Amino acid sequence: MREFERAAQQAGFVLDDAQRQAALRLAELGAGLTRRRGLFSRPAAPPRGVYLWGSVGRGKSWLTTTFYEAVPLRNKRRLHFHDFFREFHAAYHRNRGDSRVTDRAVTELLGDCRFLVFDEFHVHDAGDAMLIGRVLRSILDQKITLLTTSNYPPAGLLPNPVFHEMFEPTIKMLEETMDVVELGGGRDYRAEYGSGTARSEFERGAYLWPGTGEQLAGQGLTPPEAAERQPVEVGGGRTVPALAVRGDLVWFDFHDLCDRPYSTGDYLAAVDRFPVWVLSGLPRLAGEDRDAAQRFANLIDVLCDRDVRLVLVGEAPLDDVLRGENLPLDVNRTASRLSLLSATADSDAH
Repeated sequence: MREFERAAQQAGFVLDDAQRQAALRLAELGAGLTRRRGLFSRPAAPPRGVYLWGSVGRGKSWLTTTFYEAVPLRNKRRLHFHDFFREFHAAYHRNRGDSRVTDRAVTELLGDCRFLVFDEFHVHDAGDAMLIGRVLRSILDQKITLLTTSNYPPAGLLPNPVFHEMFEPTIKMLEETMDVVELGGGRDYRAEYGSGTARSEFERGAYLWPGTGEQLAGQGLTPPEAAERQPVEVGGGRTVPALAVRGDLVWFDFHDLCDRPYSTGDYLAAVDRFPVWVLSGLPRLAGEDRDAAQRFANLIDVLCDRDVRLVLVGEAPLDDVLRGENLPLDVNRTASRLSLLSATADSDAH
């Protein structure tokens, strides 16, 4: 518990009641993970995991980072759920001839891991839902203690009412095998304190409206020319048309990137190649197809989590872009992350 209080003091704030309760539960988890038995005793049973959830900016990632860095375990792993699931699909494909394909794929990816952290756990894709359930079951069966962070309680996963019932057995499994800890409270610490660390590359990015030549020049950019347009490979023979590729910078148009059925794995493949992104043509999401809006939210998750520097060019102020119907299910998280970007507006824009 002292580690959390010390880290909070260094970051310039005091733990609120909800954070303190969550920190106490994580301290118990740490004690369980590091408990040792005598030489001739049976190995200690793995401690019960923790499902930590709450709205954006409440301190889930900060608490998890502080805890993970303090736990003196060699065989621990921390993964963003998007990253893990992309790697799992590839491992599943490699082991698909085995009758225990899920277990084999999980073992291939996690090895001797005994403590696993999943950041930003959520389920929106009905096609992945059943496979996710099998993956979680395999992780638990292999005696791996799990800590997850999420914006949703277990019962809020796969919220689409058409498909939610199919995921209820997995929800029940999570509730029975993990302690569900809500990180409540009304303060958005991300908005008040930013990331709580030195400014990341993502935070060094910018939101430009409407993206005039002068605004772009302020970011060291010039508008792309037609001759610069080229396909960018994202794996599996799929490509995304880019407006420009300039060394480690890639420039996409919103509609090219989000109107088409690209997956989060496709975005991750592109992020692996380019640490600087420009995304222009961002419309008011209320007027777009809901799937395109959700892909945009998934993309922002990937860019922020991978600490990519982003210059985002919209057709309206950011608040207007993220207002209305047909918005992504995680629009609050998207808004919180985009608020980290510096905003520049043309005084003559209407």
